Amino acid sequence: MKALPLTLFAACAVTSLASQAAELDIKLTNLTQGLHFTPILITAHNSDSKLFSVAMPASTALQTMAEGGNLEPLMTEATAANSDMVANPAEGLLAPASSTMASLSTKDGNNYLSLTAMLLPTNDGFVGLDSWMIPTEAGTYTVYLNAYDAGTEANDELVVEGSGMPGTPGIPAAPGGNAGMNGSGVTSSETNMMVHIHPGNLGDDDLEAGMSDLDNTVHRWLNPVAMLTVTVK
Repeated sequence: MKALPLTLFAACAVTSLASQAAELDIKLTNLTQGLHFTPILITAHNSDSKLFSVAMPASTALQTMAEGGNLEPLMTEATAANSDMVANPAEGLLAPASSTMASLSTKDGNNYLSLTAMLLPTNDGFVGLDSWMIPTEAGTYTVYLNAYDAGTEANDELVVEGSGMPGTPGIPAAPGGNAGMNGSGVTSSETNMMVHIHPGNLGDDDLEAGMSDLDNTVHRWLNPVAMLTVTVK
């Protein structure tokens, strides 16, 4: 049999490595002072599948998660795409400065890792990782994650309990119990309707009125909002 040229052999070797299954241990840490993460979804998927795309309109499934923390539509899409996934490893909310752990076994071809969870209290903010290529070499890798805005709801910063249905204005909950009420609303419109870096909460220092129901000493943040540690075995 004729020997393969060296360049072609190398390309074949890289392709073979890139399609291998992997065993991952994953740790996610909430780096914020006063934000909670809703149930988290972690997926390993192929190059055609995404939980979200920056600078593109949010899917209905992403909107459902970003406005109310509901993972079910994203999980349905991930299942249909033959992705590997871990859902809700923290078994509820992930509090500020807290971490959660998960293990994930990936199938051949699912070479990309993505993650998402809503940020509370926000209108449609979420922590996200988009299609990070899983290393083929064993080791521990650290990735810092930003907060994104789904672009589907105006950031009025008004806490309206139970408003998490898509298209229903308001923040569905403030888990820390340190939000206010009776705000007039920071804004009633959304100028950027694509998925984009979240501008952050403004908040104010009047928890009985003012523009925002959020506390400007608690609910503001700067990116990154999370640290992801991935151990490839």
